[in-house]
Amino acid sequence: MSASLLIAIGVAGVAGLMRGFAGVGSGMLMAPIFAVLFGPIDTVAIIICMEIVVTAQLLPSVHREIEWRVVLPMGLVAALFMPVGNRLLVSLNPETLSHGIGWVVLVFAVLLMTGWRYDGEKRLPITAGIGGLSGVLMASTSLGNPPVMMYLLSSRDEAATNRANFTGYFAITLVTLIALMIYWKLVNWDNAQQAAILLPGFMIAAWIGGRLFKKSSEALYRRVALGLLCLAGLYGVFR
Repeated sequence: MSASLLIAIGVAGVAGLMRGFAGVGSGMLMAPIFAVLFGPIDTVAIIICMEIVVTAQLLPSVHREIEWRVVLPMGLVAALFMPVGNRLLVSLNPETLSHGIGWVVLVFAVLLMTGWRYDGEKRLPITAGIGGLSGVLMASTSLGNPPVMMYLLSSRDEAATNRANFTGYFAITLVTLIALMIYWKLVNWDNAQQAAILLPGFMIAAWIGGRLFKKSSEALYRRVALGLLCLAGLYGVFR
């Protein structure tokens, strides 16, 4: 077993712990390090293969708390707009786009840390717009999660609801994304094998993270989630 693979297993364990606890953030933790270890293209394939399995693992325990009236249209619109993001990846400079989104995410994360919340209703046009933006960014810059995180964390929903909504959203978008990646021939036997090696530790850590969430407070969950949002913004700015 190579040193790079041992590092990847350790990173996957930390990321799985975060995914199980917060319901989000594992891809943002794995991507920068995996890109160095495996290359950018294989990194996306490995992470998506792992994420879709852990989403299926977490879904049964949270499905009753998911706000499907919000998550379903947001996820479906995101799926529809992923091909648009793929075209932008070819025609625009993804690093410039990523930097701009990163600054927006950082500013909004700081705003949420001050205690500001959005008291309005999650209306369908806004929800669909967030989904479309997420789908475009997911396919063009890999920063598709921050708009959804900002939207859901700005509400006054409880931590359990936000965590469940993240999981439900991933259930829709990851299925679409992996189907597109298979169509684009970005998933192959080699990166699928690498994902399979990392998956057991990722799944065990996600289970432990889920157990830790049940013992945590609303304040702790919010600090962790907003910390992840800041990391996402920093990743976009300095990638």
